[in-house]
Amino acid sequence: MAVVFSLLFCSCQSVDEHGASTIGTVLGQEERDSFSPAKVVELLKAGNGRFVGGTLTKRNHSKQIREAVAGQYPKAIVLSCVDSRVPVEDVFDLGIGDIFVARVAGNCENTDILGSMEYACKVAGSKVIMVLGHEHCGAVKSAIDDVKLGNITALLANVRPAATAFHDYVGKRSSKNPEFVHMVAEQSVRNTLKDIRSRSAVLAEMERKGEIQLVGGIYNMSTGKVMSVPE
Repeated sequence: MAVVFSLLFCSCQSVDEHGASTIGTVLGQEERDSFSPAKVVELLKAGNGRFVGGTLTKRNHSKQIREAVAGQYPKAIVLSCVDSRVPVEDVFDLGIGDIFVARVAGNCENTDILGSMEYACKVAGSKVIMVLGHEHCGAVKSAIDDVKLGNITALLANVRPAATAFHDYVGKRSSKNPEFVHMVAEQSVRNTLKDIRSRSAVLAEMERKGEIQLVGGIYNMSTGKVMSVPE
């Protein structure tokens, strides 16, 4: 029975007459648990490389939907902006059951998202938390310009510290300055990673033990490439 279960839920691939692979099964627990956090980061980078290169994996989503009913074992959770131009699963060439995705304008954390991350990692077994910002982010630009509008005001308060972080910057501090917008977008990712560690004792402990890895990235709108954000 264990062998049958393993075969059913491994991410097996078939190859068509043109050499293209097709995945028809979902990621299983045994395979996911065999990954180290560093391996998951490596897999995310490789998937993004395929996305950039236009060699996305073929998937039988209809079959995956049916098989995923029995359980889910995602290898990572990605916190992304709500921007419609950042299709997270496609960006990392992933399918049904591969990752958890949380989305909020400005890719900033709150209590609900922290709880979702704790569930993803502590309960469901995900190995990586990625905070994914992006170029030309409207929330970042609005935070730079100190926009105030309804509930957006409170949302932008989470991003605003990144916009005021560069005290020695001599360029124009405006949403019309691409260099400054990029700097703020990266800093916002760093701030979110820092806040996750400081606001979630559960996740901070898991990271200290090497059970999970927290990483940041910036999605380039022009190329599709996810660039690492150094902390």
